Amino acid sequence: MTQIQSPLPGTFYHKPSPDEAAYKVKGDAVAVGDVIGLIEVMKTFIEVKAETAGTFASYVAENEAPVMAGAVLAELDD
Repeated sequence: MTQIQSPLPGTFYHKPSPDEAAYKVKGDAVAVGDVIGLIEVMKTFIEVKAETAGTFASYVAENEAPVMAGAVLAELDD
């Protein structure tokens, strides 16, 4: 299992906006560079991208949850 970690502290979002679907759901294919979420820091949104390919397993961090740098955000099955 591969873990995707937060590159910086902030608020983690599963979706691009409240009325849209999550970037990934269980079973989705994930390619290198795919966006899996957003981190918001002081009203700036930074895309969190997968650095490895795999199958999306789950989000570990809750939507709209505060996270620290290095926190596990999501997991991929290899």
